[in-house]
Amino acid sequence: MPSATDQLIQRLYEEPPDGFVAARTAAINDAKQAGDRDAAKRLAALKKPTVAAWVVNLLATRRPDLIEELVDLSAALREAQRGLQGDQLRELTAQRRQVVSALVGAARKLALEVEPGAKLPLGEVEATLSAALAEPAVAAQVRTGRLIRAASYAGFGEVPKPRLRLVGDDFQEDLADGEPEDEGGEVVEFPQQSTRERQAAERRRRQIEQRRRDLRRELGTAEAAEQRADEQLERAESAERDAEHLVEDLDAELAELERRRTEAQADVARRKQARRNAERDVAAARRRVGDVQAALEDLETDESD
Repeated sequence: MPSATDQLIQRLYEEPPDGFVAARTAAINDAKQAGDRDAAKRLAALKKPTVAAWVVNLLATRRPDLIEELVDLSAALREAQRGLQGDQLRELTAQRRQVVSALVGAARKLALEVEPGAKLPLGEVEATLSAALAEPAVAAQVRTGRLIRAASYAGFGEVPKPRLRLVGDDFQEDLADGEPEDEGGEVVEFPQQSTRERQAAERRRRQIEQRRRDLRRELGTAEAAEQRADEQLERAESAERDAEHLVEDLDAELAELERRRTEAQADVARRKQARRNAERDVAAARRRVGDVQAALEDLETDESD
């Protein structure tokens, strides 16, 4: 069973993002007052979600059954992709579109129930759910109901390496294997080929192999550059989120300080009024003392006469 802190965190991520910082600050203060330092630390580490992430979080926490359907479909799609089962793949791809569309509709309904009239980035919601279909890691994040930003994915599943073929009039050369094949996949022999033709074909094969090796090296370099760029982007996004998080915290602290300042100013005003009242009381008491002293002096004068 989830702990009280886990349940509180879930509620925070189900609330609209506009109120996230204030609700988190209040939760942290409550935890500190209760002496629960661990809970306060966990709450302080939470980051504000984007609107798209909030919509997906609502779907994950309030309709987990739909997310499980998404995960099941994802596994089936990957299996069909690996097996290159064309008919099944087409059917599952169509089903994927239908499921994602239905999930987006369900998420929209949940979000509008919480915040009627809200402007929802449904394109980002759809991209995140599509990414969850393609990437088990994204699906696992969606399941938690604690996304802080939308996800995206450029393609789907495991993409098989293409088999490039050079097509001629009477035969086709399979560049993946480096051997010409007939329609049944058997190697075609050409006893009528002249030595010059065989040498030309061999040179062409070597040129193709060299080109393939060059392209593979270029691909490796490009993929490494892409990975470095992705890592740099992730670091930049993380730094941006941390900076936004700091600004949010400072805004909350400024709001709290402004509240305390207003209360202090009101307290100063009350104390000034109390001082003025005390000054009036002192002045009245002094006048009374003077009056009594004068009366005593008059009485003593009368007695001496």
